[in-house]
Amino acid sequence: MMLYPSVDSLMEKIDSKYTLVSISARRARNLQDQGPDTALVDRPKSRKLVGVALEEIDQDKLTYQKNEQ
Repeated sequence: MMLYPSVDSLMEKIDSKYTLVSISARRARNLQDQGPDTALVDRPKSRKLVGVALEEIDQDKLTYQKNEQ
């Protein structure tokens, strides 16, 4: 079974696995609250909200800005 999107392609977009998990979990909660119809991808392959969030990251629809302190 192949995972989509792959961890390798996601790690090219996000600098650490911790950040990737944090962003995707936050977006999945957001999708749960607002409804899955608010997804930024047209036809997500995943039925689960975390998978949809990962697809958004992979397609550069969801980004983050690093907070320098």
